[in-house]
Amino acid sequence: MAAKEEKPDVLTELLAAASPELLRNLVHQLIISSPELRRECLEYFKEHAPLSIEQRTRSSGESALELWSELEPELDKLDRYGGGEYSDVDYVEGLLYDLMKSLAAKDIEAEYRHSLLAEVLPYIESGNAGMDDALFDVAFATCYDDEDWRQLASALERMKGDWKMRQAREIYRRLGDREKYLELRYLKMELGNDFHDLAIFYWETGEKQKAFAVAEEGLKKGRGRMDDLRAFLAERARESGNREEYLALQFAQATDHITLEKYKAFTGVCTPEEWAALESKVLDRLGDAWGSEQLKIRMHRKEYEEMLAILVKGRYPIHDWEGSDELRAAKALEERFPEKILKYYMSGLHNLNANATRKVYARNAKVMAKIRYVLVDVLKSEARWRNFAVKVKQDNLRRPALQEEFASVVAGWQEL
Repeated sequence: MAAKEEKPDVLTELLAAASPELLRNLVHQLIISSPELRRECLEYFKEHAPLSIEQRTRSSGESALELWSELEPELDKLDRYGGGEYSDVDYVEGLLYDLMKSLAAKDIEAEYRHSLLAEVLPYIESGNAGMDDALFDVAFATCYDDEDWRQLASALERMKGDWKMRQAREIYRRLGDREKYLELRYLKMELGNDFHDLAIFYWETGEKQKAFAVAEEGLKKGRGRMDDLRAFLAERARESGNREEYLALQFAQATDHITLEKYKAFTGVCTPEEWAALESKVLDRLGDAWGSEQLKIRMHRKEYEEMLAILVKGRYPIHDWEGSDELRAAKALEERFPEKILKYYMSGLHNLNANATRKVYARNAKVMAKIRYVLVDVLKSEARWRNFAVKVKQDNLRRPALQEEFASVVAGWQEL
């Protein structure tokens, strides 16, 4: 049987027979209500047609505007409703990224860039779409010269919100506009980072006495995180050879919400004699730290009884994650305090005699494996393990999901 002859595509035939005028009318009708299709046409001509410099520049600008027209209706929905479905967010975020990349090519005329910025700024001011980072990226990409940046800073300055004011302030600083930077900087001097920012500004401009004065004022009046401010003053004290002031600042740094990293950093800057004098003062502040950090520091110091006291005071982790500080500490204590760690592990079993989800069964199975290890491998008491495990297994015979999860991680569970 002869192969069926393929018929030529009708649309292809019609396009080949159409006059240029008819084709122009067709394209116009198609793109008039579709920003996406209009943008695709512009990009196609930019890639395939021999355009003049003016035509290519205008095409880039028009393409960017069409991209905005394409995404703006969905962005408006996100802004009105304070967010939306993940798919909507991803769609808008992707188009905003494309717009930013288009602007970053630096081939779009000021007229188009200013129009886009005027469209973007109300959404930045609203801040309700959940797209702050992407919108700021687009706004920054519209700026090709100092005047563009100054206009953006001025617009942000008129808006409410610390983040917008901070962006305006940073723009003025990059532009070298000392007066405007300081004007906005002194509007908000509350946090330690506010004082640190100003101190660094004065230091970089060579006004070192002002930098010291601001930093020292910040230590007295600032709120919140003070690490950067103390680090700045500590470095200055080190450079000047003031060892006493340097150690005092480093001690304050280490003991403010002390962590293992801060503890190790402080021991690293002390001489053996200095550490001998300050060690007890550091340990006196250890009670202010999070329990997990206390555990890590005690483990680092190999103080096992103190580790045990901290561990049993807390609860077994809700999520049986092997990397947790509590479980790593418990593992380190199994050989030294097996009975107490066994009791700690026992406390981690939840809802053993009640129906639960597979997630709960899987978690309990991990705990049961730890219990078996302590009883069988550490305490060498196979009988205690069998007595306990057999009862758990018998009490849950009608829960096959639990049995499956336990059999997958507890050695010898099926043979019990």
